[in-house]
Amino acid sequence: MRNTISGALVALTLLFAGCVSWFPQQGAKQTGSAVDYLYPDAKQPPNLQPTVTYIRPPVRVGIAFVPGGNWAKGLTEKERMDLLDRVKESFSGYDFIGGIEVIPGEYMRPQGGFTNLEQVARLLDVEVVALLSFDQVQFNDSNALSMLYWTLVGAYVIHGDRYDIQTMVDAAVFDVKSHKLLFRAAGTSQVKGSASLAGFNEQSRAARTQGYDQAVNELIPHLKSALETFRERIRTDSNYRVENKPGYSGGGDFGAFGIVLALILAGIAITVRRES
Repeated sequence: MRNTISGALVALTLLFAGCVSWFPQQGAKQTGSAVDYLYPDAKQPPNLQPTVTYIRPPVRVGIAFVPGGNWAKGLTEKERMDLLDRVKESFSGYDFIGGIEVIPGEYMRPQGGFTNLEQVARLLDVEVVALLSFDQVQFNDSNALSMLYWTLVGAYVIHGDRYDIQTMVDAAVFDVKSHKLLFRAAGTSQVKGSASLAGFNEQSRAARTQGYDQAVNELIPHLKSALETFRERIRTDSNYRVENKPGYSGGGDFGAFGIVLALILAGIAITVRRES
């Protein structure tokens, strides 16, 4: 009888230990940095010399995720392209922006630097590229009650495994020719939940996708605001010069307001000449 009880306790202990080992205790991390992509060999921040950056409306824009991270456990290529399409929509509706290209992941070479970015820009005929960096961390936890039920009843009974997923997506918009950062914006999210041992991987992966989705939701209005701020800044910043492309009459950085202002100034000039 004692041998039977001892054997049962040993088996129970092994089962308990096995259940603990099944649970992904350490969590997961995915990251992709625009700095690592653009300046892979830099030991200090780049020292860019002050130069005049020419903005030539209508500007052709490319949008891409920087390469990096453990995408095998993260977003699929289709999910990434869907997110980029949503960011693309935030650039639409502006008369000074021409074509917008979503850049596939296979075009972006890890640690490719501006050399790779310039190659992609020539291939897709874009002048400005919005690079999306990402950083997602998943923390896993488990409580003693859930472990007890895993041991005695089975993993399907109680949702005792917890996860906490924090996500950041940053969009940095670069002028390809001058390598100058024009403006940037970011969005963050936090997703918490629980799942049974059997469904933990599936549900936590869905939560990671949800984390990216929510971070992009927050990013888009911030990106629009940063774009409007940039438009205001280049009107007075001597480091930028706006030159319309042939055939474009959208008013450059001023848009419709600039056209109206020009007409008013022209009317004043005509009146002054007549009076003189």
